Order: sequence, then structure tokens, then C-alpha cells
Amino acid sequence: MNSPEKTKGRIAGIDYGHVRIGVAISDPMRTIASPLANYARRDAAQDARFFRDLVKNEELKLFVVGLPVHLDGTESQKSIEARNFGKWLQETTGLPVAFCDERFTSREADQWLAMAEMTKKQKKNRRDMLAAQIMLAAYLEAPDACTEAPRSISDDD
Repeated sequence: MNSPEKTKGRIAGIDYGHVRIGVAISDPMRTIASPLANYARRDAAQDARFFRDLVKNEELKLFVVGLPVHLDGTESQKSIEARNFGKWLQETTGLPVAFCDERFTSREADQWLAMAEMTKKQKKNRRDMLAAQIMLAAYLEAPDACTEAPRSISDDD
């Protein structure tokens, strides 16, 4: 039987944060990642409702949570928080959760937004969901490579 990571159906990419969570979503064939929303965290009950509604409304099959790691590939305190959030997300929604190295996604999002003709506030409002889109696109392109143990950026192939 195929694992949820290998089957078809929409995936949500999550850029986890204490205040805001960026959400991106794939198409059902898992070829395109698009920014969906920035969710402003509230409390556990409202957060759970948001993610359960997201699963139902978008017919999700999988969550991919960005894993912030250091340049040398080691995990950070934020990695632990993202893993704890992923565990909560799986328990809350019943969907499987994969993790994907998200190094440089916020920086890349900032570079894209720097070229956009938007106000500073508009850019800030799009940054997290754009970072989620960049991470999800990397996952869609190479799910196995994305979810393997993070390596140092200086490791030679």
C-alpha cells in the first residue's frame, strides 16, 4: 500500500511561527504549490478549528511542516518547536505530517517580495505564506530529498 506521502491529493505546506503560520497548498496532482494564507495564531481551540477546517475544505491528505535547522544541518530550538507543532497537528487533524528542511525559505521569500510593488505591510502579510510555498515546492519536486536528515550546506555530494 502506498504511504500518504506517495499518493495523490492536496498537501499543505506549513511555515510554523509563534505568532503567524504561513500556509501553502498543492494542487491535487501535487505539481504546483500556491500560497494560501497567513494564519494569526489565537488559542489552542481556535487553532485546532482552523486546521480541521483547512483539512475538510481543501481535502488535504498530508501536511509538510518546515523544519528550521542550522547551516551545519543540526536542529535548533525552533526545530524542536516545529516538530512539537507537527505532532500536535497530526493529533489534531488525524493527517500524517512530514518535515522538510526550510533553510533560506524566508530569505528567498524576502528576495521575491523585494521585487514586488507593494507596501511594507503588504510584503509582511505575504512573507510567511510565500516561505511556505517555497518549502512546499521543494517538497513536491523531491519529497525524499526534502525529508531526509538535514545536511550541512558545506557537505560535498
